[in-house]
Order: sequence, then C-alpha cells, then structure tokens
Amino acid sequence: MGAKTAEARLEDKWRDILSTHARTMCEIDRVLHPYGLGASDFEVLDILASESPRDGDQCRVQNLVGRVHLSQSALSRLIARLEKDGLLERSVCVEDRRGVWVTLTTKGRDLHTEVLPLQRAALARMLG
Repeated sequence: MGAKTAEARLEDKWRDILSTHARTMCEIDRVLHPYGLGASDFEVLDILASESPRDGDQCRVQNLVGRVHLSQSALSRLIARLEKDGLLERSVCVEDRRGVWVTLTTKGRDLHTEVLPLQRAALARMLG
C-alpha cells in the first residue's frame, strides 16, 4: 500500500500534539485537584508568580490573554474564581479604566510555591 500523503502525516502530527496536550492537562488536573486547582488555575498563578515576583507586584489581565489558552470571558471567570478563593486580587487600572490589574495574594503565592513541584513533576512525566 502507498505511503501516507503529506497531508495525512500532518494530520497525524496534529492529532499527536492534541493527544499529548489533553493527557498532560488531565495529569496536571489530577495532581492539583487535592489543592482545589486545575491546570488553567495553576497556569494563571504560575504566570503571575513569574511576571510579578515580589509581593504587591501587579500584572495586567491583558498580559495573560494569549498566554493562558482560554477565551477572554473564560479567563475573566477564572480570575473571578481565584479572587473569590483569596488567591489573587483585582483592581482597576487608573491610567486606563478599561484595564484591570491582578496581584497574587500571600495565600496565592504560598499555594503556587507548594504545588509548583507537583506541576513540574507532572510535566516531566508526560513530556520527558
């Protein structure tokens, strides 16, 4: 039988990427579930921890859009939930009233520090 077409190989590669992503997200969800977090929750905390490494540092929500693979409305809901859980705080950007700042709380920073090794170990298992 004939060799796979370039298009079929491309489709296979794409499906492999999607499968790896789905399995990895499920594994991260599994290890973070006991801490009340999912993979997307962790991703926001992780970006905030790296973007704003000191207590009180702020990050604009707009800087998260595109880095967290959620729609803008889903990201807004996630941020609202993280705020309700006391993991971050939101404030309006004085310079641009349409903008919103987010800040990791001490609780959010501590939780991120606690679960970071679990998330990285999950990544190593799934992608290593």
